[in-house]
Amino acid sequence: MSDPSGNSAPTPERESPVVYESNRGWAALELRELWKYRELLYFLTWRDILVRYKQAVIGVAWAVLQPLLTMVVFTVVFNRVLGVQSPSSSVPYAVFSYSGLLPWTFFAGALSRSGVSLVGNQGLLTKVYFPRLVIPFSAVLAGLVDLGVSFVVLLGLMAAYGIAPTWHVVFLPFFVLLAIAASLAVSLWLSALNVLYRDVQYVIPFLVQLWMFLSPVIYPIDSIPAGPLRAAFWLNPMTGVIGGFRWALLGQQFPGGYIWLPTAVVFVLLIGGLFYFKRMERVFADVV
Repeated sequence: MSDPSGNSAPTPERESPVVYESNRGWAALELRELWKYRELLYFLTWRDILVRYKQAVIGVAWAVLQPLLTMVVFTVVFNRVLGVQSPSSSVPYAVFSYSGLLPWTFFAGALSRSGVSLVGNQGLLTKVYFPRLVIPFSAVLAGLVDLGVSFVVLLGLMAAYGIAPTWHVVFLPFFVLLAIAASLAVSLWLSALNVLYRDVQYVIPFLVQLWMFLSPVIYPIDSIPAGPLRAAFWLNPMTGVIGGFRWALLGQQFPGGYIWLPTAVVFVLLIGGLFYFKRMERVFADVV
């Protein structure tokens, strides 16, 4: 094509089509896309935080009241009435139970939010492409704000009883990462299953409540009889997380040789959850 002056007009370039191919193995997970969409991950995480506290009467204080009031109930019922004791006389049961509630509340909140996160964002799923893994991951990360606020309260509680953190506190970031990995691992399974079977959202609260009594939140790990039963008890991924938190902060319940069991369980659940989530990702927009 030429213009009136006789010069050839430039031909507009066409954009090359984007082709998505089915991959196998680790490439199929496409985890690099999480970094590519990191701004979306940040936005969704911050949105979950704002929505949760924007119209709350006492705002972020809920992050303090929930574990604090639960600790009071546990202290009265299990310590004073049923006689459950801290494994060390130097650590009051109130501090012992609150240090266990710290990672457990994070885990329970992550499951409750992430389990219904895909269904709750169905409008976003059906309109634009992005790695769906961002949605449950952002719901897990949003709980870090509550964890940080509750941790400050724990430090104040320890100071009130004259308890100083041990040097093991340098290992605390590892157990925080383990708590995030455990939360994400279970959340991937629950969120994907909830898209296919909507009654999963009604099972999650019962699962969280039952799981808490199977974890050493209320009682010390040493109260579990030694042998195969205790070894099976360490298959619970939250046993390693809670025991690690108490060891890092209070010098109690050293995970010992059993720490590899819950870590391995978290790893297996996470890898399996990632592959299952990616496999079901193609039908999310049609089913949700």
